[in-house]
Amino acid sequence: MDRGRVTGFTVQLEVWHNAGWRVVVRYDCHHGFPHKDIYRKNGQSRKIHLAMSFEDALTVADTDIREHWKIYIERFLKGE
Repeated sequence: MDRGRVTGFTVQLEVWHNAGWRVVVRYDCHHGFPHKDIYRKNGQSRKIHLAMSFEDALTVADTDIREHWKIYIERFLKGE
């Protein structure tokens, strides 16, 4: 943060699978814009651009993962 302004963030959901931690969903702004990455067991991922401010994306990320973590993990483990 820079004087109350979000300048970067990462919010990530992981699951212990096959003797290691695996990313299931990650929200971040690593490429200069807020986005959501959804991962599969096979390592493939899908990037979803979030057309909003870093502050809003951080709030959305926190809420989404808190409310939907079970669904994300179930889908990941099923290979979806």
